[in-house]
Amino acid sequence: MLMLAAFASACAAGAAPASPSSAPAATAAPAETAEAAAANPPAQTDGSAQSGALELTLSELAQFNGKDGNPAYVAVDGVIYDVTNLPKWKNGEHNGYSAGQDLTDIIKNKSPHGVAKLKDVPVVGKLIEG
Repeated sequence: MLMLAAFASACAAGAAPASPSSAPAATAAPAETAEAAAANPPAQTDGSAQSGALELTLSELAQFNGKDGNPAYVAVDGVIYDVTNLPKWKNGEHNGYSAGQDLTDIIKNKSPHGVAKLKDVPVVGKLIEG
């Protein structure tokens, strides 16, 4: 009876009654995303990137080849992309090319899709001279 009175009061006041079925659907909690990132953090070789973005030389990039548990990174136009979780880059290999390299020429001049496929790939840093 008390519930009915509360429902009537809420309706009269123009408020929707609170019920478990009227609650908005929950979305993925930010903690889940943070946990996933913590489980596979990008490795930093020298700690030189203060902003969280890696700065790697070409020789340092080579260790990020997707082998032996290492992430798979590729560089294009000086930007380093993390292709680790892309199915087409399984084990750091894609169409005969390997991660851990600067693939600017390959992606821009030989790939049928060019740089278009990189727009949604996570950027993890930049390639530097050295």
